[in-house]
Amino acid sequence: MWGGRFRGAAHKVMETINASISFDKHLWRQDIEASKVHVAMLQAQNIIDDEAAQKISNGLDKIETEFERDGIVENPALEDIHMHVESRLAELIGPDAGRLHTARSRNDQVTTDLRLFVREACDEANSLLVAFQEALLDRAEEHAETIMPGFTHLQSGQPVTLGHHLLAYFEMAVRDRSRFADARNRMNQCPLGAAALAGTSYPIDRDMTAQALGFDSPCRNSIDAVSDRDFALDYVMAASACALHLSRLAEEIIIWASQPYGFVKLPDAWSTGSSIMPQKRNPDAAELVRGHAGRILGALVSMATMLKGLPLAYAKDLQNDKPPLFEARELLTLCLEAMRGMVTDLEFVPEAMLEAARAGHATATDLADWLVREQGVPFREAHHIAGTAVAAAEGKGVALEELSIDDLQAIDGRLDEAALQVLGVESSVASRTSFGGTAPDQVRAQIKAAREYLKS
Repeated sequence: MWGGRFRGAAHKVMETINASISFDKHLWRQDIEASKVHVAMLQAQNIIDDEAAQKISNGLDKIETEFERDGIVENPALEDIHMHVESRLAELIGPDAGRLHTARSRNDQVTTDLRLFVREACDEANSLLVAFQEALLDRAEEHAETIMPGFTHLQSGQPVTLGHHLLAYFEMAVRDRSRFADARNRMNQCPLGAAALAGTSYPIDRDMTAQALGFDSPCRNSIDAVSDRDFALDYVMAASACALHLSRLAEEIIIWASQPYGFVKLPDAWSTGSSIMPQKRNPDAAELVRGHAGRILGALVSMATMLKGLPLAYAKDLQNDKPPLFEARELLTLCLEAMRGMVTDLEFVPEAMLEAARAGHATATDLADWLVREQGVPFREAHHIAGTAVAAAEGKGVALEELSIDDLQAIDGRLDEAALQVLGVESSVASRTSFGGTAPDQVRAQIKAAREYLKS
């Protein structure tokens, strides 16, 4: 390929460190697709003749069939997927295979392949997120009235509904989808034709290749076209944010499934046992999603660190953009599928959630709000009175709603029988009717709006 400049053979270690076929073989479909479009453009522009173009196109079709059927036989001496395709093409059609690389460099070739790959990865992530959102909505609708404790600092804060809690993850997924969509829109320019870095003297038609490959337009600057990896970084950034959200839900499932909580029962399909403790049911799927988030974040750090000091235009460092990108996509796909499955199959335990919601004096804020609303007490004073009531309940070893009217009157004479009515978790949840609140009617309204969003 480039041996005319060299007289000696490459050192074995150099051959090994220089080869990327072990991972960039994942780009073979994109490489063949872009090559077919490139040769069609060369033919249309009369840069190569019809006969050679047809031979090349037929040869690429045959290689595509072979790779699909048999896989790729790796040869480190051929370095990368691009040379594996070109070498096999030469075996099939002879010297005309060398015409395929006219007006093209491996620099614009690889970044074109990679953009096609990342574009597909963005579309895949969006589809998987939709399935995850649908699972969340189904369970939220099922549990629009199921009461559970709402936590801050992992301490009981205020009672909420399980449906409301699950909708919080739906909103995270909305933002995740927007990040992948933004990344896709930004990257949808075609580098093909930028050649090594300066463009080409051949009369190519970059608009033709861009359109044929589904890009909005060609990249405007040939130097930027071959050196840019922002699109890959954008994907891994979006994947990292999405993985963080999945990890948070995984952590909650792990906590909820523990015996002190007992909010959920893990199905056999998403748990494992112990080799020594027969009673164990381990939330391994959720734990692995939580762990995989760290690896996806590691991919982001790896890629960003690799890019941060590169001068323009191309440098071999960019060969290292692919392993973290490929790993991030593989892991994110696995995590999204696993989390959708767990959300769908988890058995929630409403009785345990309700019991926990009644503990921890979670309606103290309702008592303070009642004093403000019904008795005109400034909120800071009302907060103090409610806090005194909590201390009294703790002193008696009872729930806040179990205090008697005499107990309340001893704290503040403005606390009457009506105040007792706001201390139940059911009335607390029902009262939170502000937009986006936890009242069941609000939860159902948000579910309806969410389903309309998915349809659009």
